[in-house]
Amino acid sequence: MSYALITGAAKGIGAAIAIELAQQKRGLILIDIDERQLLDTAQYIRDKYHVDVVTLIQDLATPDAAQRIFEKTKWYHAYLDMVINNAGYGLNTSFTETGIEEQLNIIDVNVKAQLRIAHVFIPVLKKFPRSFLLNVGSTTCYQSVPYLSVYAASKAFVISFTRSLRYELKETSISVSCLIPGATDTAFVTRAGMKAYTLKTAEKFNMTPQAVAKAAVKGLLKGKAEIVPGISNKLNAFITKVVPKSLTERVAANIYKPREDEQVIQQAVAPQY
Repeated sequence: MSYALITGAAKGIGAAIAIELAQQKRGLILIDIDERQLLDTAQYIRDKYHVDVVTLIQDLATPDAAQRIFEKTKWYHAYLDMVINNAGYGLNTSFTETGIEEQLNIIDVNVKAQLRIAHVFIPVLKKFPRSFLLNVGSTTCYQSVPYLSVYAASKAFVISFTRSLRYELKETSISVSCLIPGATDTAFVTRAGMKAYTLKTAEKFNMTPQAVAKAAVKGLLKGKAEIVPGISNKLNAFITKVVPKSLTERVAANIYKPREDEQVIQQAVAPQY
């Protein structure tokens, strides 16, 4: 049985990708910091799809996270031909009004963890006749996003790094891809602290995690460089390349600027299987 390793797999896009791969009878190594939700997701997949699911509770912000994951999964390396760097989060806030450690933590998870996991697992992936590495970005990678500045910048790093890595590995058996989702119906908005106006705007373009996951797995197995699910996201990706940056920044700022009279959205987002 072939296995896939997925970070940020407790819920949202990560869990949906896990389910999509379980339907193909692939074993799973699921990693997340949310123990309760991760165990629930893993049990659901075992019961419904009858595949082997291994869980690791790990905070990816710690410098030794990738090495710890590598060591704990050694038994599966002979079967591990797919690694999915999905974990990531952002903060919807003014940069200067938020503690620097909170902002640096985004870099630790969205950038450093991706680099470290890719670095330790690429030698494992090279051993297979065909293998896959998927880094998850965001449509924010194509533009600057005021009030979501560090998150957008981290995703710009992800797309640039992934395309460069894809080129470097083009003569190997590893197919490197970047998933670039837009607004998705997940718990991201809760952790990011998004306000009502921003959430209402995003809902107009929301995709389900299942739709994103289906496009992700299909594009990954086809060896696509960039996987942009959904027509509106493809349109957004195109527009940001041709419209003046000052305009896209102004539009983004209007969407994400916190309004003082609004409350942070604190909704309980149930896993969608």
